[in-house]
Amino acid sequence: MAWKGPINKIDDYRYEIPQSYKSGMRTSGLIYANARMIEDIRGDNAPEQVANVAYLPGIVGKSLAMPDIHWGYGFSIGGVAATDADNGVISPGGVGYDINCGVRLLRTNLTYEGLEKGSGGKIRKLIDEIFVNVPSGVGSQGKIRLGMQDMNKVLEEGAKWAVKKGYGTEEDLEYLEERGMFAHADSSKVEEKAKQRGASQLGTLGAGNHFLEIQKVDEIYDANIAKVFGIREIGQIMVMIHTGSRGLGHQVCTDNLRTMENAVRKYNIQLPDKQLACAPVDSPEAKNYYAAMACAANYAWANRQLIVHWVREAFEKVLGRSADELDMHIIYDVAHNIAKLEEHVVDGKRRKVYVHRKGATRAFVAGRQELPKAYRDVGQPVLIPGDMGRASYILVGTERAMKETFGSTCHGAGRKMSREEAIRRFREVDVKNKLSNMGIYVRGASRDVISEEAPDAYKDVNDVVDVTHGAGISIKVAKLIPLGVMKG
Repeated sequence: MAWKGPINKIDDYRYEIPQSYKSGMRTSGLIYANARMIEDIRGDNAPEQVANVAYLPGIVGKSLAMPDIHWGYGFSIGGVAATDADNGVISPGGVGYDINCGVRLLRTNLTYEGLEKGSGGKIRKLIDEIFVNVPSGVGSQGKIRLGMQDMNKVLEEGAKWAVKKGYGTEEDLEYLEERGMFAHADSSKVEEKAKQRGASQLGTLGAGNHFLEIQKVDEIYDANIAKVFGIREIGQIMVMIHTGSRGLGHQVCTDNLRTMENAVRKYNIQLPDKQLACAPVDSPEAKNYYAAMACAANYAWANRQLIVHWVREAFEKVLGRSADELDMHIIYDVAHNIAKLEEHVVDGKRRKVYVHRKGATRAFVAGRQELPKAYRDVGQPVLIPGDMGRASYILVGTERAMKETFGSTCHGAGRKMSREEAIRRFREVDVKNKLSNMGIYVRGASRDVISEEAPDAYKDVNDVVDVTHGAGISIKVAKLIPLGVMKG
């Protein structure tokens, strides 16, 4: 269904859905896009979800949508909304099912010339070794099994638990959002079924759009900021990991949506879409969800930490050098699907709000205490993955993002085609051959996942990033292109 409502152009990168569109809207909607993208966005009808989010009680500022916007559950994917910390609501639909689906980026001191040509073609060997070392695919089982005591520690300690178990170093934690541990977690608020689903999946990539890529630096736009992030030269090898909280996060969302649907009736909240089910921030329903969501976020950070450890092991085995010798340090780790209590300046006053980011990335400016000390003079690294045939980007947070989007920006390319349609249109062999001709080696856990994730099933990430850069809500630092891809 195509969007038939009004969208008013503000400038080349901003389009507004006026508050007058529906009588129940408490604010207007703001979509970041260019003229060509806005037509595709209309066709997806995602603007209707942007307008619906504007109904949320206590919403602060506008209902926001990033240029990778597409139809989601409740919120559009690419949706951002802040609600007042005293009289607002928390909505699981503003976080999504894959809680803390996110991206982690590792740098190395390797170069493409040295790795692929000087060492006799190591990209394929590395991907094959990682494929063996990191479990992936639908329903994949991890290499470790957790008893309930350890499961609860993972949920409350996140990546810190993994490091204490020997999967990484204390330095790793410094470069993770929230240092890899959301302090609001309470494992007693996570249902038994969710814990059971998570116990066997920790340290797995999963399926769908989750991936692990070996990339090289293709362009550097700001050499000074890039250097602070450890990006030194064109051709430098990076490793990007994209995965989340697996079945545990999905179950946490499912369990709490049922509770929230009852809460809507209990608190007499008027909503245009039941998928926006929510509860007042001070209610037991909201508090319990927030604590459980924090546990799922911690699980995701621990999950990515284990994968990083096994990636380092794969590099060590194939290249015969230690991870330290290879300078395999984390540049940063960002969460895409999360709600967080943050302090922002709104209408000239400092105010605490719950920022819901659903398929969106935090993009904090220099000076924020939440950032690693090494980055506080330049701002937060923003990691934007593309599809497996184009590019990924490293951006940096800006003051304009703090003023307009509660320090938020896009999270990736954004789908333009359903998985079912992609499977019908793209054959696995054709996708792999096309990528091979581009110099990209791909290995997937199934035939369908290669078809589902065909580059043409996604928007062009270059266009998405051009919009966020042009709008000033995150600025380009470097462009990375894929060399080897592992798909779950």
